Amino acid sequence: MAVEALRSVLDEIAEHEVFGRVAAVRGLMIEIVGPLSHMELGGLVAIETQGKGPEPERILCEIVGFDSGRALAMPFSNVDGLRRGCPVHVVSRRAAIRPGKAWLGRVVDAFGRPIDGKGPIQPGPRPYPFRNEPPAAHKRQRVGDPLDLGVRALNSFLTTCRGQRMGIFAGSGVGKSVLLSMLARNSASDVAVVGLVGERGREVQEFLQDDLGEEGLARSVVVVATSDEPALMRRQAAYLTLSISEYFRDEGLDVLCMIDSVTRFAMAQRDIGLGVGEPPTTKGYTPSVFAELPRLLERAGPGEIGAGSITGIFSVLVDGDDHNEPVADATRGILDGHIVMERKIAERGRYPAINILKSVSRTMPHSADPLYLPSVQAARALMATYSDMEELIRLGAYRRGSSPEVDRAIDAYPELEAFLSQGKEESTSLGESYIRLADIVNRLGPGADAS
Repeated sequence: MAVEALRSVLDEIAEHEVFGRVAAVRGLMIEIVGPLSHMELGGLVAIETQGKGPEPERILCEIVGFDSGRALAMPFSNVDGLRRGCPVHVVSRRAAIRPGKAWLGRVVDAFGRPIDGKGPIQPGPRPYPFRNEPPAAHKRQRVGDPLDLGVRALNSFLTTCRGQRMGIFAGSGVGKSVLLSMLARNSASDVAVVGLVGERGREVQEFLQDDLGEEGLARSVVVVATSDEPALMRRQAAYLTLSISEYFRDEGLDVLCMIDSVTRFAMAQRDIGLGVGEPPTTKGYTPSVFAELPRLLERAGPGEIGAGSITGIFSVLVDGDDHNEPVADATRGILDGHIVMERKIAERGRYPAINILKSVSRTMPHSADPLYLPSVQAARALMATYSDMEELIRLGAYRRGSSPEVDRAIDAYPELEAFLSQGKEESTSLGESYIRLADIVNRLGPGADAS
């Protein structure tokens, strides 16, 4: 294994060094002249600047376009000290990372560099491109067996299969990060890979220590790019999250890949596109945003025969609680289901604040246990009936006895609300979730259509 890794590293060493010069700087867009035949889109270059100390410093950049005989690059870090004429060294023509099993339990930045103070990470045997291609559609397996997520509401009403891709759609402060941490701790997957894209810097340690905990971190890899980092770093964090997931999938493991959030990835890509000169479209998003979303999300899913799977859970921060805004609408069309979290439910103190009636798993009903499927359908019907009559019930305008269906829905409401409510330290298995729901429905008596 070590010999294979060393041989792979030696193969990547260039026979000679290639460099150009900085010709112009416009905001965060850097124009480079030189041997453009050695540069390609997505390739990395390092700009040498005079640092504060005696040694020169290097600013790592990515080639994002070409214009009038010049390469256009954007930096991954601060550009202080940059000037016209600085040497630009071509680092690699295609950026890649070397994940391995030693990455478990570690926290890394968007380039895979450890930021948890636990020392260096041993690289894996082979490189994985940051912007990898998804497996060919005709070679992919079908989604696997139902995956136990440890959350009652999801296990029963939105049963998810291994290799499925689900979206968590919620406004800010509704509890999607806590729900993601519950999934990372309690799901029955072999490995969890968590990408915090554009996260608030203050909340990273809270997520690691309070939400994820030592037990969850031990079988996870966490990728962090905070909101103050450049757009390239935020976008790169999402790519790296999928690259690490692909490594563990190729090792035959079932991976739970979570990104919080896809919206911030889209915003980063919008900033990059506007810098290159793309025309803004709906709400300022550029065409490349809607081209990159499927390229990122399609990398999750079942692998080829003999490989594992990547079950994707991607949070979408809906702008102004508008679930039809452009990124949410585009993402919903790509994924295999959506989990809708509502501020109104969170405000009345029920967490996780999932609106079951607006949420869909596209593998249902085939993914649900046939024995308990009638109970799931009956419970959903009860919640729909209560939702239709909710205003009249709260105003006292409904008279009990007017409708047996509404009466049953009123009787079931407190127990169903208690069933859907779950503390972040609590875990409920897939089988137990079905049994508890069936017990609630069966106690309602005749007319419930329960098994």
